[in-house]
Amino acid sequence: MNPPSPVHVPVMLDEVVDWLRPRSGAVLVDGTLGGGGHTRALAERVGDSGRVIALDRDPAAVEAAGRCLAGLPVEVVQANFADLPEVLKGLAIAAVDGVLLDLGISSDQLADAQRGFSFSADGPLDLRFDPTAGEPAWRIVNRLSAKHLAEVIYRYGEERHSRRIARAIVKRRRSDPVRSAADLAELVRRCVPRSRAGRRIDPATRTFQALRIAVNDELKWLQIALGRMPECLTPQGRLAVISFHSLEDRCVKEAFRDDERLEVLTRKPARPSEEEVAANPRARSAKLRAAEKT
Repeated sequence: MNPPSPVHVPVMLDEVVDWLRPRSGAVLVDGTLGGGGHTRALAERVGDSGRVIALDRDPAAVEAAGRCLAGLPVEVVQANFADLPEVLKGLAIAAVDGVLLDLGISSDQLADAQRGFSFSADGPLDLRFDPTAGEPAWRIVNRLSAKHLAEVIYRYGEERHSRRIARAIVKRRRSDPVRSAADLAELVRRCVPRSRAGRRIDPATRTFQALRIAVNDELKWLQIALGRMPECLTPQGRLAVISFHSLEDRCVKEAFRDDERLEVLTRKPARPSEEEVAANPRARSAKLRAAEKT
């Protein structure tokens, strides 16, 4: 059975186009293919004389978006964006005119109950972008000590109730291991008071974020990628990164600031418009930073 057509709505699409300046004949990279929305917009603007290289670790995203982007000047590759230099070498491309990284998870991943990204999913608590590699989240929550689990949740989720959550997980797993996203979400909700200010945000959000980052080594790969991306750019080529939480944004901000090969274009990160947030609430925390190779 073919995977369903992507339903993901690309975040900050107008801003991405403004900062990357796709033009006819340009060669661009979308390092986070996802549902293919950004890729499509870039491909339509570079035209038949241009090219967009689209990467993703998720084989389902590669298959689904690859079908939906048929007929456009797009080359889809299953790969980690940190491996972009090797991908370009394999395609005989010396350098590209722009690179985009959208670090958020896609609506298509959230909609797949077998992936565990959705709080209400009854399927296994997996959280891996590539389900063929690494350790699923359900094994981590049922294996780590309470201390280590609390450290992961606090470090990557900035969750101040991390110790309480970790103790509850350890107590629960003694008699009934945590297996599904719905199980974990309900357990966390009982540990984290829902504040009035944050009533729109599920109390389990930070814990799921932390586990997802840990399972996929997201910050490690982001730091590696940010150090390697400038070598892939042509002079005046641009790198744009959309982040969704402070840990990612801090990595991007510091990497852009400290890299002598780059000129920072966004003194403060661009944010989505009020209209976009109203239409797509998942865009509310997005921040876009851009830099240009000197």
